[in-house]
Amino acid sequence: MAAADLMVVIVAVILQTINNIYLFAHFLLITPICAVIDVLRAITMDCSVWFTVAFTSDRGIAICCQKLRERYCTERVATKVIATVGALSCVRCVPLYFAVEPYVIINNIPWRCVEAAKYYTASAWKIYEILESVTTPLLPICFVLLFNALTIKHILAANRVRRGLRKSLENQKDAEVESRRKSMILLFGLSANFILLWMPYIVHSVNWQTENYFYIDRSWSTPIYILQQLGSLFRYLSICTNTCIYGLTQRKFREELKSGAKYLFTLNGRICN
Repeated sequence: MAAADLMVVIVAVILQTINNIYLFAHFLLITPICAVIDVLRAITMDCSVWFTVAFTSDRGIAICCQKLRERYCTERVATKVIATVGALSCVRCVPLYFAVEPYVIINNIPWRCVEAAKYYTASAWKIYEILESVTTPLLPICFVLLFNALTIKHILAANRVRRGLRKSLENQKDAEVESRRKSMILLFGLSANFILLWMPYIVHSVNWQTENYFYIDRSWSTPIYILQQLGSLFRYLSICTNTCIYGLTQRKFREELKSGAKYLFTLNGRICN
């Protein structure tokens, strides 16, 4: 999940958005390369969202389903899930390569990418656009809410049973209950972060406009353009914050992060001279 989020930052934010506005690395603006970057952006975004769903489901199963946890929460299953999500994302997003055409041709070289005329008229592309809106992010949001609701329901039920068994120890602090309370707060925070930051993009996708998508016209005079840019900003922000919230709240992740930071200044465990 963290790797997919990092790829979104590299591809969508740096190679596409920042380059189109500020850097102007001209070879990245050639239409075939531009189209590949657009496909890679869609793939990494799709993987990031669905890896978040997979991680949420894994956490829910680990907490709620003791029998299923032994078979599902394994490295082998995790590898299969990651490979399946990655393959399906590639299959779903590759058609986007054929949805664009050059904005201008100079000396027989096609430059920039804009949606082809058929993208707005062909029934197949209209159906594809609807499916894309459903698969990312409407369906992931539903799954995140479902798994988090089941997890929180299980935690509350377990807490009631635990309090009943510890009636004679009411004055003593229960570390397990406190840990579960923190887990619920984490789940609520993740769900709210994911949904709220994706909401401007969802609202905008109802009346999708693409004339300013590649910053050909940088006018901020229309509300639709403002909503479009805010939607892009917030969904990229959601990807970054999801990784931080998920990762930094996990003790093992923090330990691995510290270990990786140490190796920036060491070689085989020894301080570099």
